[in-house]
Amino acid sequence: MSRTILHVDLDAFFVSVELLEHPGLRGKPVAVGGRPDQRGVISSASYEARKFGVRSALPTRTAFQLCPKLILLPGRHDLYAQHSRRVMAVLHQITPQVEQLSIDEAFLDITGTELQYGSPEKLAQHLHERIRVEFGLPCSIGVASNKLVAKIATEKAKPNNICLVAAGTEAAFLAPLPVRALWGVGPKTAEILKQLNIETIGQIAQAQPDVLAYRLGKNGAADLLRRAHGIDESAVADDREVKQISQEVTFAKDVAAVKQLRATLLELSEGVGLRLREDNLSARTIAIKMRYSDFTTFTRQITLPQPTQLDQDIFAQAWSLFEHNWNKRAVRLIGVAARQLSLAARQLDLFEQRDDRVDRLTRTVDEIRHKYGTESLKRGSTLRPPKRRDA
Repeated sequence: MSRTILHVDLDAFFVSVELLEHPGLRGKPVAVGGRPDQRGVISSASYEARKFGVRSALPTRTAFQLCPKLILLPGRHDLYAQHSRRVMAVLHQITPQVEQLSIDEAFLDITGTELQYGSPEKLAQHLHERIRVEFGLPCSIGVASNKLVAKIATEKAKPNNICLVAAGTEAAFLAPLPVRALWGVGPKTAEILKQLNIETIGQIAQAQPDVLAYRLGKNGAADLLRRAHGIDESAVADDREVKQISQEVTFAKDVAAVKQLRATLLELSEGVGLRLREDNLSARTIAIKMRYSDFTTFTRQITLPQPTQLDQDIFAQAWSLFEHNWNKRAVRLIGVAARQLSLAARQLDLFEQRDDRVDRLTRTVDEIRHKYGTESLKRGSTLRPPKRRDA
């Protein structure tokens, strides 16, 4: 039985949420991100700002050089999470088979929904309009027979539109697109393909398997050829239960200073803790992720005797993992994750065992950051040295 997969992506999500509260900024170059004097980066940019080259992950300092009239807003990730949850709840009303990829995008397996919603195109139009009317948010939607093509169709639909790829036309749809549009084709693979005079997905599909296998390996070549033909059999995973909450940062310049790395881990731990408390979750396992200058990447984790949602607990474990595994080399990326999540019922007992001031202080800090933004209140140890953060 053929499947029908829908992919929805909330356009310029962080900025779009901010524009709901600042409608006077519509039509202007707006971005959400960290301050330039703290090596901040852009998290989200309006399409007006993108015309100047402003994009996600761009250093804020560079963004202002490209667009001097850029309007920069601090991130309010608790607010974005609230809007995300509302949208995801609507998606679950359509089908229980929803796989949330990130805060602003998800796959839906809408196979068999024709009796209730009509054709896939009508369902996409219904969902597009509902998100606009109920939440005031623009979104782009791709519809295809599998996840691979549906996600690429969404990119084709941007901004704020719908793209439907009929079953049987997947390869033809992909053929003219650049190789980097295909899942799994990063800079290194793209460079290898360029050396083979392959620049489009269609050229990959027509390439000799043995030629690709010589450069990419037998399995890598076979997988690439399948995707180039628009073949993807992966199922939409029902991810209603969040598996982990994480935050990470890629530095504008690789960092080897222990004080800066410690301050970064502390700030990331606070961000993860805030997300846990917003969702009324506790974590039993804390993990760190680290990437060095040569792109060597590793993760380490530790399981706690009981779950926690407190910043200081998360940071203590993250810092311990870092100290025991860092080899003094410059770090390109660092991240913190909370895993083995559960409802925070047990967290109340943990709070009761501690000084009540910790509870009150944590909640007060959360309220201030919710009202004034995540940059409004920082620990002294996170203020210097300056750093950039990804959201």
